[in-house]
Amino acid sequence: MSALTPDLLRELVAEARLAPSVHNIQPTRWRLLGDGRLALVDDVSVRAPVADPAGHDVLVSHGAALEGMSLALNRRGFAITGMTTIEQQLSAQFAVLCNFAIRQGVAPDPLAGHVASRMSWRGKYAASPDDGTSVVQLAIARDDLICISHRPTIADIAGWAGQAEFSFIRGDDYRAELLAWMRLSPGHPHYLLDGLNRDALAMNSVEATAAGFVLGGLFKPLDRLGLAALLLADSAKTASASAIVLFCRPVGEDPLTTGRHFYRSWLEIDRAGFAACPISALADHPDFNDRLRKLGKVDADLRLVNVFRVGRPSKPLKPRHFRLPVDQLII
Repeated sequence: MSALTPDLLRELVAEARLAPSVHNIQPTRWRLLGDGRLALVDDVSVRAPVADPAGHDVLVSHGAALEGMSLALNRRGFAITGMTTIEQQLSAQFAVLCNFAIRQGVAPDPLAGHVASRMSWRGKYAASPDDGTSVVQLAIARDDLICISHRPTIADIAGWAGQAEFSFIRGDDYRAELLAWMRLSPGHPHYLLDGLNRDALAMNSVEATAAGFVLGGLFKPLDRLGLAALLLADSAKTASASAIVLFCRPVGEDPLTTGRHFYRSWLEIDRAGFAACPISALADHPDFNDRLRKLGKVDADLRLVNVFRVGRPSKPLKPRHFRLPVDQLII
């Protein structure tokens, strides 16, 4: 067992926080326990209850953060050991979800070097006819990924994605929550810290301002005119992807484990030279989830957890991560 120093803990948390989370809400906190173990703590005040009513996506986000911590430790020659997953309430705001010890001596993880370069690519993809085959080979390497690279089918799925996303956006509460997590102006106090800012959304200032109006007070009149769906459509970006990748995990799996594999799958995509963007609405919408399950021939004992669009970005990536300060994440 290795004792964590405060400086090492800060380094580790700085890397672990680069893991993805639903709406980039970052619900994970860390606590060093008296016996030298490290606890993953849920900040129960950080939620997206409309988009994630069951709290499953928050738990998957915690799992991704846990894998992020594992990868940060790996880069320094350490590994997680002796995991305990009994929930313990610390206060009205904080609850420990798991804790673990740390041991020295571990083989290098090839994914650890891709943490800093992974990002959501929300732009269009460059046309490359051979990339679909490469993504298929990537999916074969992981038994929880199913690849769809048939161009006409990708076009169909792009249409489904637009319908699925708009069906949720039509809900007043959903739009209000989404806007609350969007940072459409650099003047927003949390622009660099959390949520979805216009840089992360690949929007310019005009597009971001327009999105605020369309999702806000103008939504209902524009929807009555049949214009809201057109103005918010993202289908062209999805249709430009080299492949649609289904992320599937066993039914009933601990969401923390699911989150760890979700992060690793995304890092594998990055490692293969591709960029990905989740299309969560396709997995969250029962009808389109079912269509994709049939299309991908997903076994009954697997859950379709999320969907990626994958391809080569149309311009060089400049990864930026908008995250809460380390001191706020250690309690």
